[in-house]
Amino acid sequence: MHRLQLHYTLSRDSSPALLRNPLIDLLQAVSSQGSISGGARALGLSYRHVWGELKRWENELGNELVIWEKGQRAHLTEFGNKLMWAERQAQARLAPQIEALRAELERSYALAFDNSVHVVTLYASHDDALSRLREHALQGDRLALGRNSGRLHLDIRFTGSVDAIRALNEGRCVMAGFHTLLGTGKKTLTEHTYKPLLQPGQHKIIGFAQRTQGLMVAKGNPLGLRSLQDLADQRARFAARGLGSGTRVVLDELLIQAGLVASDIISDDHTEPSHAAVAQAVAAGQCDAGLGIAAAAQRAGLDFVPLADERYHLVCLKSALLRPGIQALLHLLKTPAWKSEVATITGYAALQSGEVLSMRRVLPWWDYRQEKSHPIDALNH
Repeated sequence: MHRLQLHYTLSRDSSPALLRNPLIDLLQAVSSQGSISGGARALGLSYRHVWGELKRWENELGNELVIWEKGQRAHLTEFGNKLMWAERQAQARLAPQIEALRAELERSYALAFDNSVHVVTLYASHDDALSRLREHALQGDRLALGRNSGRLHLDIRFTGSVDAIRALNEGRCVMAGFHTLLGTGKKTLTEHTYKPLLQPGQHKIIGFAQRTQGLMVAKGNPLGLRSLQDLADQRARFAARGLGSGTRVVLDELLIQAGLVASDIISDDHTEPSHAAVAQAVAAGQCDAGLGIAAAAQRAGLDFVPLADERYHLVCLKSALLRPGIQALLHLLKTPAWKSEVATITGYAALQSGEVLSMRRVLPWWDYRQEKSHPIDALNH
């Protein structure tokens, strides 16, 4: 079976919503003109080019397409006619879907040509408040974003915290989202993970929210799990997050504080990609507990045992701070409407939302005195 690849072009001209195929155009021209030379003239192409393309397609498809003899009209083979028929059938059947697809693409591109629209690409650790912020921005108006700010679209790609900051440093986004436990200081796993990725003169931390992480357990907490030590003592089945995720860093930090190691509670390599996936694994009885946010537990009908509070940070490069899109986002984060919105999410509160903060105060690992630097791969902890 031959596979299809779809392509589209940008143009100022209006035309019917069709998926064009150059082979079908060639066959149509040769069939209607009765010769390869006539088809070439109709398409504004050279005879040599059309002839070469027909031979190439015959080799590609393994069938003859056109029959021509000296002194006679060229005509399509049975296979060539069947290709034309298949094209007409597909276009007729899929016309509404093709038109809808084109309309959606045109709407998206319209934003690119609208100077009042700002698109901010953000890679981030999964977070309910960020998902809500994306919708809040779409529903906002120019007054909410600032009189001259225009509209704001957040292009959010959820990934692990470490990967999010790396994406920022590699130029794949203009902002990243990650989270750290409140109160973590020097010589901690949190410092070991994030310090090599962030530089005070290069990055700017922006306040966003505070949220609670804890154990998501079945309704009624049948095993009476109240701590990580309880998980180890009862050999409870635990759904962990993958290495590189912010929640895995939080878990490993909490294990160190409790005098435990990962193998004390993680025994079967059961990892999940998000808070929602962990909650679903617990709700389905595949695991007894998992670490996550209260909102995910509530949606899945689970009980929640709070363990620690953390800050969710946004970070961008200093050089990007004055971009119109970033400025519009900072303004939106400071609005009372957004802060009220965050307060409706279980386990969340706005924390210095939209404020550009001192990295030294928020991430107290930095000593500006001259010291030797020892970069550490954040994933090899």
